[in-house]
Amino acid sequence: MPMASSTRKAEQMDKLTLLSGNANHPLASAICRSLGIHDGEAEVFQFSNENIFVKINQNIRSHDVFIIQPFSSPVNTSILELLIMIDACKRASARRITAVIPYYAYGRSDKKDQPRVPITARLLANCISMAGANRVLTMDLHAAQIQGFFDIPVDELTASNILAHYWLKKRIPDLTVVATDVGFAKRARNFAVLLDAPLAIIEKRRVGNEGHTEALGIIGQVEGRNALIVDDEIDTAGSISRAMQAVKREGARHIYASAVHAVLSGPAVQRLREADFKEIVLTDTIPVPPEKHLPNMTILSVAPLFADAITHIHEGSSVSELFRWSRE
Repeated sequence: MPMASSTRKAEQMDKLTLLSGNANHPLASAICRSLGIHDGEAEVFQFSNENIFVKINQNIRSHDVFIIQPFSSPVNTSILELLIMIDACKRASARRITAVIPYYAYGRSDKKDQPRVPITARLLANCISMAGANRVLTMDLHAAQIQGFFDIPVDELTASNILAHYWLKKRIPDLTVVATDVGFAKRARNFAVLLDAPLAIIEKRRVGNEGHTEALGIIGQVEGRNALIVDDEIDTAGSISRAMQAVKREGARHIYASAVHAVLSGPAVQRLREADFKEIVLTDTIPVPPEKHLPNMTILSVAPLFADAITHIHEGSSVSELFRWSRE
């Protein structure tokens, strides 16, 4: 029986294919290593006229195909690569196509909060479905309602357990978790529970449409304590830098930062370099090039978690058990 079970397992994995666009090859390769399979064979490049060409260089007929492609810089190229790869796989007779999107861009465009503006997050969801994806696997969406924009199944993983385990091992005394704004307070509270730490919240106001914010105050106690500022992503690092300044003014001792997605656009690296963070911890949902990797920056891999999720989806078992928390 064990030999028969092993044979069935091998046959199942033979029908599993992971392909990668150009957005994060290292993560895709790390997921393949965790699964014990070879990287999928695909050509994805641009002609001189900027048209994108995709060719799948292996037989994927009747395969369960997972396409790894975060919507990272260049964002719009990454999106179009994914859509074209989905279409190529559909025309190559893949049995099922799962778009694995570790970072979903345009997450802030999740509602019509001004006159005559689009809901781009919904538009992207429509495009992915229309291209031929059968399901989506993603991580820590900026807004929970984005899941509802899809007419196909969506599995949203979270890096909270990975990050929480890292911080628990640091054994930082007198730690307070600080949410960068009220909108992130619920997820920050859940993170604080994992760390058995109190929560404080930065009250801030967004100014205009260019991502500028101003911190107005802190709800909670940080004086004389160590502060861990948390957010779902660090984009230009404006919010997290102002949060750092606010908790420092309130008398925090050492200040740490933690986020899932390392967007690090525009002035982000310079702002983080100038900020007084003892350590900044991020994940590899988006690749961090050497020129953006600071000495006080730690990158944790989400590849094993995605590999587990892909295994569960491929075998038809529940993904929800991946969210179980253990301090071990």
